[in-house]
Amino acid sequence: MLAAAMATIAEHGLDGLTMAGLGREVGMSSGHLLYYFRTKDELLLRTLEWSEARLGAERSALLSRPDAARERLDAYVDLYVPDGHRDPHWTLWLEVWNRSQNADEDARARQAAIEGAWHRDLVALLAEGISRGEFRSVDPDRYAARLRALLDGFSVHVAVGIPGSDRAQVLAHVREFIADSLMP
Repeated sequence: MLAAAMATIAEHGLDGLTMAGLGREVGMSSGHLLYYFRTKDELLLRTLEWSEARLGAERSALLSRPDAARERLDAYVDLYVPDGHRDPHWTLWLEVWNRSQNADEDARARQAAIEGAWHRDLVALLAEGISRGEFRSVDPDRYAARLRALLDGFSVHVAVGIPGSDRAQVLAHVREFIADSLMP
């Protein structure tokens, strides 16, 4: 069901994701879907959690490679930044963020858990690189917060298709920032 929701978002965008349409796709009534998800907001958040679980496994695999910390940091950035305009994962993220203004505490905590996983992994990678002398001595938590804010800002530009902000340009900007601020 969640894979079908993600595929619909990829093919038709969020406007194309309706409970009735998803129900037809998976052979259920929209009422049956509402029984499981209660609201479209819950469906979106559960789809995001499903997608993030897949990305989390990919992130764990790339961070556990025996490569240098900088190479793994570049791989983390590559995974973080959207593939391009209307990237389905980022389209979903943007919608969930937008709807979070009115979300209940449980939904907000679940979103924070997703954010926290990305942050903890980055902090651990930075701390490892610092301890090995591959990175400058910085506060890993503060640097991770700043780098993720930079990545979020650039990623929004890529996902919504702001001219002059394609994936290749963003990756170049981020790699230059990392070289200037983190490399010894």
